[in-house]
Amino acid sequence: AMLRLRLLTWDVKETLLRLRRPVGESYAAEAQAQGLRLQPGALGRSFREAYGAQSRLFPNYGRGRGLSSQQWWVDVVKQTFRLSGVHEDGVLTLMAENLYRDFCSAHNWEVLPGASETLSRCCQRGFRMGVVSNFDNRLENVLSQCNLRHHFEFVLTSEEVGFAKPDRRIFEKALHLGGVPPEQAAHVGDDYTRDYRAARAVGMHSFLLRAAGQGEEPEVSPEHILPTLSHLLALIEK
Repeated sequence: AMLRLRLLTWDVKETLLRLRRPVGESYAAEAQAQGLRLQPGALGRSFREAYGAQSRLFPNYGRGRGLSSQQWWVDVVKQTFRLSGVHEDGVLTLMAENLYRDFCSAHNWEVLPGASETLSRCCQRGFRMGVVSNFDNRLENVLSQCNLRHHFEFVLTSEEVGFAKPDRRIFEKALHLGGVPPEQAAHVGDDYTRDYRAARAVGMHSFLLRAAGQGEEPEVSPEHILPTLSHLLALIEK
């Protein structure tokens, strides 16, 4: 039977948008612009270490801990370069500010294949649409720059709401904004825990975007798996 859905909520990173190149390459290009030659692979490893440590100390971009998300990210960028041997404060600050700005634009993000078409078709079918993302407050701007913002009635970020997926409260806020009960809503995302399982825990339907050959979680029924976004409407309407 066709699902009686009225609201679709969407994850963003690796669902609708992805980085155009690895983080280490973007950081190495910025370093090179300042006359520093650093290896992208090493910078990528430094970034993962700095990002992980900052996330443990100050979850959800420092929300509720007196940090702005901009300061949170500036600290991550500076620590990434420090771990790679750069210690001059002036150049660290300059690179951090440049990278914070660059990651706010289509310069560093690209739309995943099938995303624009699928979102357009969902809007044409009359679904209400919203974003539910563990992202900082640059997301509205990123979506606008990538020409996706107009598809959505609302954009909920973990920074704005104060709760990050898989916390049920970010999904409850989305249901409230969409004005529908959970059984009339579905969430689309690529992460088993934060997207698929978390949405189902509040009573929503959920679809897991997963390319062939990615890890098989036993609890995901085959009719909930999207090999590509283009499969979504067929699954909803079958």
